[in-house]
Amino acid sequence: MREQEGGGGSRGGREGRQELPPQSPEEQARAICLRLLTGSPRTRRQLADALHKRGIPEEVSQEVLSRYEEVGLIDDAAFAGAWVESRHRGRGLARRALAQELRTKGVHATVVEEALGQLDSDQEEQTARELVERKLRSTRGLERDKRIRRLAGMLARKGYPEGMALRVVRRALEAEGEEADDLGHPGE
Repeated sequence: MREQEGGGGSRGGREGRQELPPQSPEEQARAICLRLLTGSPRTRRQLADALHKRGIPEEVSQEVLSRYEEVGLIDDAAFAGAWVESRHRGRGLARRALAQELRTKGVHATVVEEALGQLDSDQEEQTARELVERKLRSTRGLERDKRIRRLAGMLARKGYPEGMALRVVRRALEAEGEEADDLGHPGE
């Protein structure tokens, strides 16, 4: 009998933990936020959306999120700054792509602009040159027009403006010794 109680008790304990939610909506909201923030930083809107999906009342959600902002657990500006640094350095994304990603995560436009301010146009162009340089090798042997399309397309998908993309590609092909006279820049 004890064996059944012990076995049943431990199983029941696990089931009990799953079946018994925290006492109040506030406790539920705090638990949800902490669990999500443990995995990775989140924006206020990402957390608000998660709380809404789980049926937490709006006023409770706002109260918990405001408190978490007060104590620094939620900081959209720090999130945006780290996101820009990480995604520009790691994936080579340009300002336009970074702004779009941050907007989809619910970061306010002024905070996005501040975060993007850490990237200057020289940095952005240098990153574009590095991306083209890496991709350039894999396009050798292709027709010039196809190389141009692939290289400029790669930069466009990463959010680089068309003018910058074509300028960077043209210079890379010229440095490699390939004629790049019809890249959309007449007279050069």
